[in-house]
Amino acid sequence: MKSRYSAYAAGERDYIIRTTHPDNPDYCTEEEKWKQEIKNFCMHTTFLGLEILDFTEGEDTAFVTFKAMLDSDTMLERSRFVKIEGRWLYVEGEMLQSGDLVTLRER
Repeated sequence: MKSRYSAYAAGERDYIIRTTHPDNPDYCTEEEKWKQEIKNFCMHTTFLGLEILDFTEGEDTAFVTFKAMLDSDTMLERSRFVKIEGRWLYVEGEMLQSGDLVTLRER
C-alpha cells in the first residue's frame, strides 16, 4: 500500500497500472486513457500523508486498512490484495467511516 500511495504522489502511472489486478473496478484495457485518468488525479491532488492502521497477510491474500490524507479529503479504506506470481496486486477497496475502525480492532 505504501508503494502505491507513493506512486500516486509521484505520478508513477506505470507502477499503478502494473500493481492493479484486472478484477479491480478501475482497471482499464485502454492503457493510454487509464494513464491520462491517473495523471489527472495526481496533478489535481496533494498527497499529505499515509497511515497504515491494520495489516493482515495470508499466503495469497492480504488486507491493508489505511488512512490517506489528501488535500481534498481524508480517505479511510480497507484494501484487498492478491499475490500472483510473487507480486501483490490491488483488487479492491472498501471505504470505511472512522467508527468502522473500532469494529476492525475487535476482530
